[in-house]
Amino acid sequence: MTDQFANIQGARIRYRDSGGRGPAVLMTHGIGESLEFWQRQFEASDLPARLIAWDMPGHGLSEELDSAIDLQGQAQVAWQLLDHLGIGQVILVGNSLGAAMSLQMVAQAATRVRGLLLANAAALGQEVFTPFRIMSLPFLGELMNRPGPAAVERQIQAIVLRPDAITPEVRTAIVRNLNRPGAGHHFLRLLRQLTHWRGQRDAVWRRSHEILRSVKAPTVIMHGEQDMVLPVQHSRAAHLVLPAAELVVLQNCGHTPQLEQPIAFNEQLANLIARA
Repeated sequence: MTDQFANIQGARIRYRDSGGRGPAVLMTHGIGESLEFWQRQFEASDLPARLIAWDMPGHGLSEELDSAIDLQGQAQVAWQLLDHLGIGQVILVGNSLGAAMSLQMVAQAATRVRGLLLANAAALGQEVFTPFRIMSLPFLGELMNRPGPAAVERQIQAIVLRPDAITPEVRTAIVRNLNRPGAGHHFLRLLRQLTHWRGQRDAVWRRSHEILRSVKAPTVIMHGEQDMVLPVQHSRAAHLVLPAAELVVLQNCGHTPQLEQPIAFNEQLANLIARA
């Protein structure tokens, strides 16, 4: 299985495709991350699906797009990638920012969504990681968001409860992502669309709740209990908005359950695939 590139709106967008005839599953990473964060899902031999992960514009090895500097623009690119692959209906799986973006995909084309898994979703409430609030401020964001070994360790400490959940492939990707030319600038542009000094913007998370109320597809809302970036209360509140969804709270787990609790995560994904 090799990584490939699609030309979307004139930009090279990287994706990884397991192939196969099962239902298509599009997996989307969090802010500043890349498709390597879905390594544990590609390694699973018992997931009956065609797994597709991608680098959102300006992430990983995908080029930037000015049209995709917010959730709506990213969602449009995601649908265009699926069109490029000839995929009609899809199960959407997202972590953090990728979960918030997946909700926007539902708003844009609900009839194409067969299932939805939101893992530690962003844009479900105001509270957020204090460094993100500080980085939303001019000058302070640029000062804090500098690449280097310390930045790698800070990211790992933020996104996992147990550092050994970070595989060598994921660590290599984190180093590459942080040192990619323009990565810091793109990160701050995107962060500031979603967050200000008081937390995640009200208009953004209230829109996510509005979309949730309209979701008809089978849905799993998942959250690591020890998440430092986004509190588990956001997912509990989202479950109240969409009580038909299944709420899964994972113990001894931080911000990236697909890496930290891959067995539990893959079990929930397999169940969702069966229901969808």
